Order: sequence, then C-alpha cells, then structure tokens
Amino acid sequence: MTNLLKKTASNGVVTLTINNPPVNALSFVVRQALLDAVNDAEADSNVRAIVIGSTGRLFSGGADIREFDAPIIEPGLPGLIDRIEACTKPVVIALFGTTLGGGFELAMGCHYRIASPGSFVGLPEVHLGLIPGAGGTQRLPRLIGAEAAIEAITTGRHIPGEEAVALGALDKIADGDIIAAAQAAAVRMSQGGERLPRTCDRTVDVASVTEGLFDSAKAKLSKRRRGFEAPPAAVNAISWSVTESCPEGLTKERTLSAKLKASIQSKAQRHLFFAERMALKIPDIPRNTPLRDVRSAGVIGAGTMGIGITLSLLRAGIPVTLVETEQDALERGFGRLRKTLDRDVERGRLSAEKRDERIESLSGGLKLEALSGADFVIEAAFESLELKKDIFSKLDKITRDTAILASNTSTLDLDDIAQSTSRPERVIGTHFFSPANIMRLLEVVRGERTAKDVVATTMSLGKRIGKVPALSGVGYGFIGNRMLEDYVRESQMLLLEGATPAQVDGVLEKWGMAMGPCAVMDLAGQDVSFLTRDQNRHLLPDDPRYCVPGDLMNALGWFGQKTRRGFYQYPDGRTRKNDPEVVTLIKKAAMDLGVRQRNDISDEEIFSRCIHALVNRGAQLLDDGIALRASDIDVIWSAGYGFPAYRGGPMFFGSTIGLSAAVDAFKDHEKNLSNDFGYWTPAPLLVKLASENKTFADFDADRRGGA
Repeated sequence: MTNLLKKTASNGVVTLTINNPPVNALSFVVRQALLDAVNDAEADSNVRAIVIGSTGRLFSGGADIREFDAPIIEPGLPGLIDRIEACTKPVVIALFGTTLGGGFELAMGCHYRIASPGSFVGLPEVHLGLIPGAGGTQRLPRLIGAEAAIEAITTGRHIPGEEAVALGALDKIADGDIIAAAQAAAVRMSQGGERLPRTCDRTVDVASVTEGLFDSAKAKLSKRRRGFEAPPAAVNAISWSVTESCPEGLTKERTLSAKLKASIQSKAQRHLFFAERMALKIPDIPRNTPLRDVRSAGVIGAGTMGIGITLSLLRAGIPVTLVETEQDALERGFGRLRKTLDRDVERGRLSAEKRDERIESLSGGLKLEALSGADFVIEAAFESLELKKDIFSKLDKITRDTAILASNTSTLDLDDIAQSTSRPERVIGTHFFSPANIMRLLEVVRGERTAKDVVATTMSLGKRIGKVPALSGVGYGFIGNRMLEDYVRESQMLLLEGATPAQVDGVLEKWGMAMGPCAVMDLAGQDVSFLTRDQNRHLLPDDPRYCVPGDLMNALGWFGQKTRRGFYQYPDGRTRKNDPEVVTLIKKAAMDLGVRQRNDISDEEIFSRCIHALVNRGAQLLDDGIALRASDIDVIWSAGYGFPAYRGGPMFFGSTIGLSAAVDAFKDHEKNLSNDFGYWTPAPLLVKLASENKTFADFDADRRGGA
C-alpha cells in the first residue's frame, strides 16, 4: 500500500483514503493502489463494504494531466472504474469540496454517492479539448438524462452538490462527518441483500431524449463554441448512451477520447492550462515572498474601464472607493454598478444579501483625497501621459506610504509615470481589458524599479479577483498591444492594397479569431486607436501608409460601433453591415499614396501576413526581455485578444506549424512586398530557433534552466 492511499478497517468496512496532494490527482500509483485494495477487500470474507474518501481541501481534481502525453499504463482510470462498479460488495464514495473530471467519473462507478454540504462536482474535460473518457459520457446520462448530461458536459460547469442530488447524479448530502456517514451507508447496503445499484445497468430516461436533441445541441455549439472539436464530440458520445449498451458505449467513448487526446486542439488547450499556472511564477521572486495586505481599493475614473475594474474588485469582496471629477459622472457610474449587480441577482449569480453587502462596501468622491486610506489604487483615467503623471504626483502626496499605485495604461511608459512619484518601487501597471468585469486577462506591468513584493501582491490580487495575470516588462504597448500593433498594421496595409474589411475579417474569423482586426478596431473605437497612434508617432515607423484607413475613419468621425459607422455600418449599434463607401474611400487614399491596388490578394496571404506578424513580434519581445516566456504571450493573446484557445496562442501555433515556415513566409513577403521599414525582417530569435529546429517551448525550457 502506497502512502498515496491510506487503508483502515472497522466494523467490516474498509475505508480507502486518497492522499495525493494538492488535488488528489488519480495518478498511476493511486489507481494501482485503489485497484489492489478493492481486489483485496473483495477477496476478504471479513470485509462487508468499501468506502472511498480523500484528504485535503477537495476530493479530487481528476486525472493527472501530466500523464496525458505519456503511453497509458494499466490500470487506466476506465478499467479501475469498471472494476469498482463490478465489485460484489457495496462501494460508497464520500465527496467533499470539489470533485472534477476523473474524480466524478470514479464516483459514478461507485454504488452510492454521498457528499458534504457546499460540495461541487463537474466534468470540465471540454476545456482541455477532451471528453470525459472514463465513462462520464455513458454513466452521467444514465443518472440524470441525456439533455442534462449534454448541458453539464459541454459547459464543464461546476454543479453544486444539492443540484447534483436533485438531478440524480449524487444520492445524498450529509451533514457532519462525511466518512462516518458513508460508512453507515455502506453497512446498510451490505445488509440489504438486494442487487447493488450499478450505473451501467441503468438505461437513459426516454423523456430526456426529445426529437432532434443531439442535432440541435451540436447546432447551438457550432455558434457558441465555434471551431472547438470536443463539445460536439461529447454530444456524439452522449448519444451512444441512448443507442448502445453501456459496454459498447464505453468502448466507443474510449476510442474517441484517445483520438481527441492526440489532437492538436487538445494539446493546445492543455498547453494553455499549464501556461496560465506558469504565468504566476516569476523567476526572481520567491514563492514565499510576503504579500501586502489589500483590504481596500481605490479606482480613479467611472468610465467603462473604471466601472469594470470596480465590479471585479467588489465581486471579490474588496471595498472600493470610486473617484470622478464631476458629480454627474460619479452618479452615472454608481447607477451602472447597481444595475449590473441587480442583473447578477436576477440571473441567480448573486444573492440579494450579497448584492446589498457589495453596494454597502462602495463609496465615492470627487477628489483624490478620498483615496487616502486605500491599500491599492488603480488609475483608469484618460490615456494621456501628462494626465496620468499629474494624477500619480498627487496620489504620492495623498495616499499612505504603504499603498500600491497602479496604472491601467495600455501603452504608455510606466517608468515615466512612476518617476512622478517619490516611490517608484510601489508603482505598477495593471492593464485590464474591456469590459474589465468580464474579460479574463490582467496584464501586470513591472517597472524598472517596481518592488518584488508589489509584483507578487498584484499577481495575487489578479487571481483573487478572478483574472488570469501575466507579467510584462515596460515597452510601447507592453506585450499584448505591441503585438496587436503589427497585426493591425498588416490588416490595414491589406486594405490599402485592395482587400476589403469583410475579406480580411472573414479569413481570420474563419480561422478562429473571435473578431477580425477591422471589427476589433470598430469595437474599441477608431478615435481611441487614433489617439494611441498619435501619442506614440515617435515610436512608430515613419511610413506615410501606416494605418491610413484607421486614421481616415477617425477623421470622418466614423469611430465604429458607438457612432454606428466605422469600417462597417452598425444600423442597430452592434450588428455589422458591409459599407461600399468605405472601400471606395480607402481605394482613393491608396491612389493618393501611390499604393497599387490589386485583385489577387488571397486568403492565404491575409492569414500569413497577419498571423506571422504576431509570431515575429512575440519572438522580438522575448529577445528584448519584455516577455518572460513564450507561454505568457500565449496566455495574453488567448485570454485577452480573442486568439482561439484550440490554437494554443500565437507562439504555440507558430511552433506547431514549424518556425522555419514562419521564417520562409517572411522571406516571401520581403521579396513580394516593400520592406523599406523592416516589416518583413524576421526577429533574430525566430531565425535562431528555426535554424536549430527548436520551438518556443524549447526556448522556455532553456530559459527556465538558466534561471
């Protein structure tokens, strides 16, 4: 018996306790120990029943993801669960905290499932490009019906224990000692003399299979989870629970699961899973670095960004003081906050009591002095360097010495802002993405003199408010927007050369981008994009063609969705409609600039110029030390810029197709297009890795090894 599984016996009941911290992953050693223990218990005439429990804060996070790329070593999880289900003695499982993936599948193979109050269960495999491969698609529909199983598996949501009991996935919620309750249930079952309730012996409730259910579910997923392979594959697998016997369905499920596990999509999504966790680790900052206590926060600016940041903080239970310069603006901000929190209550995401607590923890002011007691102040004012320097200079005198001062700037020089204070070591960048209460990414910008504990505290705060934090150094646009600059530049060069906004966006959206670059600029506001370019002209190429279409939209007052006109028309304020006049205007601008328009711009050229520009700029940011890891770049672009998760991020994708292919693409573009401004000169790091037949993962590994 391994230390990862503890065994005790009392009153004829053997209790097997998984002890594999931190998440009690069902690794090979745990599986083998469970299998041996179940076999021993069944062979022992003194044993009447078996209870399975675990230690720690949660029952189990599921399978050990680190084993996914290795050959399967038996016993695999499917075989172990089949063996437990076939056991002739009652097997009762005692769940608590969170039980996910293979842990929940293990529970469904047991004869009785009991859980503690406040527990959750779920099958989140779709988020890793997988389906539940240890019986989940066959057993769950037999317990809760096909329609409910489709919803649970394709969303991967965490289901509250009480709801799981109501659905039929769990048998009971028990107060008190959960192991004692499970042992008592095991004794009762061993005395019953009835056939043990095996999930695989059940059939799917016919009432849960409405006509066209599976086709309808896949049609909805094609819109909601566009491009993802795993969700519709899960629906197909669930349909087998209706059309096949359980053994046949399990066999087909395992074949499909293995196919998905070997797919590029799953490898990409697993890459991001680990990348998000790696992003929290800063090489020169020890994990035990003491964190500053953040009990209160201040937000400057009640615009869209400020309100989103405030909501994120309030939802995490952090009291916020919101500051604006005018009473009307402050009251509008408060109104928007209350409206959003009321909507949370209406949708069941928040109790009325919690809403009232959050509103009670919100205060406001018209002067920066209102922030004198805040632990963490986030400035979300207009994107002007002089304005931000003025604000930070005043905050330096108003706030207490221990307060962290953060700027939400998206492009400006954080070190310059920090120099306007007497404490640059306590100044940091917190680049949120709009709407900040919804978007997952938080780009944390570390200044030249930012203290280590300030960085660690900010990364921790990001996680606390439900964001995915990733670190950047100081540089124009940091990581995300610096790469976006090249991406947008190429999209607008293509417009000047003869492509249409619909063609450019269509190619990239079909490939998987959430929105094409022209639509993104219309959403962000052509005026906002112009202002950013205008303030940073000294950092941009002195190219008369540079982003001329966007500048033209701004000059016309066609700012995008908010004016119902930009690269597209927006009759209802949201739905885009092609605008022939825009094409005509851009064509005239091209003629004035002497840019030859052509009709032979292919989808392949659009894709290559835009995506390879991303990969190349990412390589340069790594070389410059602005980005720590290629995987951090992937996190930023997947969580904040609509890069498809099933592509793994631009750096992962570049490595997937081969970095030599990216270098070759640059050589082709250099030959066929003007390179007067160095647009098609590949980054030295990209050339180096390609010549050595390495990937960005190799670069990350080398950097870790040298750290």
